[in-house]
Amino acid sequence: MLIKLLTLFFLFSAPVLDGGSKSYEKLYDDAGNITAEGWKMGEMRVKYWKFYHPNGQVASKGHYEKNRKNEYWYYYNPEGKIIKEGHYDKGTAENWWIFYDLATREKRKVQFKNGLRNGFCLVYKNGSLKQVERYKNDKKNGVWNDVTSFKRDNPDVSF
Repeated sequence: MLIKLLTLFFLFSAPVLDGGSKSYEKLYDDAGNITAEGWKMGEMRVKYWKFYHPNGQVASKGHYEKNRKNEYWYYYNPEGKIIKEGHYDKGTAENWWIFYDLATREKRKVQFKNGLRNGFCLVYKNGSLKQVERYKNDKKNGVWNDVTSFKRDNPDVSF
């Protein structure tokens, strides 16, 4: 009898313990065009979400955890070409982010910590590495205009 009562308690309390039940939501503008879609738990965005430009192309997509962007995200221009991608941790840009030019070639790879540029920024032109910059708390504190001098000054760093 006690086991049955405990089973019933956990069965009915599980949605309350995890914040409520999940639902899939689609949002539309006044003209009836989709603007966003994804999972919610109560009033919080969770799991996978997509956002759309007014022309219907995907603007961004990625994961939420407790209403904050989390994990890997992709961003696109209205023509559907990727413009940037990178990691979030609890709503803050972290780790490496990649930024693209109009031809979708890598333009910059930037290290973030706590939402600020911290670490290296690799600058590309026409797909080739042209410059390396170093940042601390979003302030540039080093520049190398060729890979050879960068490697000479930073022998322990590899990308």
